[in-house]
Amino acid sequence: MGKLNRLTFLYKFTIGLLILIVSFVIAMVLGAADIGIDDLWAVVTSGAQSKGTTIIREIRLPREVAAMLVGAAFSVSGAIMQGITRNPLADPGLLGLTAGANMALALIFALMPGVNYFGTMIACFIGAAIGAAMVFGIGSMKRGGFSPFRIVLAGAAVSAFLYAIAEGISLYFQISKEVSMWTAGGLIGANWGQIQAITPFILIGLVVSLFLSRQLTILSLNEEVAVGLGQKITRIKTLLFIIMVVLAGASVALVGDLAFIGLMIPHIVRAFVGTDYRYILPMSAVFGASFMLLADTLGRTINAPYETPVAAIVSILGLPFFLLIVRKGGKELT
Repeated sequence: MGKLNRLTFLYKFTIGLLILIVSFVIAMVLGAADIGIDDLWAVVTSGAQSKGTTIIREIRLPREVAAMLVGAAFSVSGAIMQGITRNPLADPGLLGLTAGANMALALIFALMPGVNYFGTMIACFIGAAIGAAMVFGIGSMKRGGFSPFRIVLAGAAVSAFLYAIAEGISLYFQISKEVSMWTAGGLIGANWGQIQAITPFILIGLVVSLFLSRQLTILSLNEEVAVGLGQKITRIKTLLFIIMVVLAGASVALVGDLAFIGLMIPHIVRAFVGTDYRYILPMSAVFGASFMLLADTLGRTINAPYETPVAAIVSILGLPFFLLIVRKGGKELT
């Protein structure tokens, strides 16, 4: 893109950052407990003690930091998946990654009940890779490679299979309660220890994806063109696949199953920045983080002091979006 378009992107990205900041403040202030903006400002700027200090530092702050990380990770993972497969219906939750991570969670809880959080996260990485490999393998078995609807059908079949395995493991080893509490798709149990373990993986995944964004743009248009331009297709696809698995696996390890974020956010972002992944990926990270903050805030406040699972909030918004894309025949929403 030319200089004017790059400046336009910076302008839009700045607006996105402002939306993220506003969403973060809203998420920190609203909830079952009354927290004033003055309390939040005092904690952030001076570390002063106030009535809301404990709630802000130990409950809401780690929770909302986790929401931003997960929202950015799921969104960028979905954008990468859509670019690689040239499939507008691609999403980590729809194409086997979260189902594979869920199965791995059940397995690790059953066989290694005392494993620490880092071990749980590694298991999620492996499970997400297995799920994605199964979907891509089945989706590309027929001549002609990936087709948007074929890979969605493969994703639905593989996800159902992996969820069934996870449920079977949970019932056999009598760990259904532990697994369901972990995979309910919520941020209730997020703490600083988990965030410290997960942040390096997500940040590295996001940064590496930005370095590969130009190659991803070429791949999303035409593989033959990419080969003609000297791109090493296999190496690039492998790296992008690893990034998808790391981002989705780390997110599932933290908050459980969340579908549709990786589907919705890249589509919304393309309406603002076009089809260049150098701009889609960073904007997806910002929009995804803002979306998760607002979804979590809605879940905490819609029926306070009781909590509505954030997975339910996301699904209520995501399913109509998915159906709209299907109705449009897989075309971009612009």
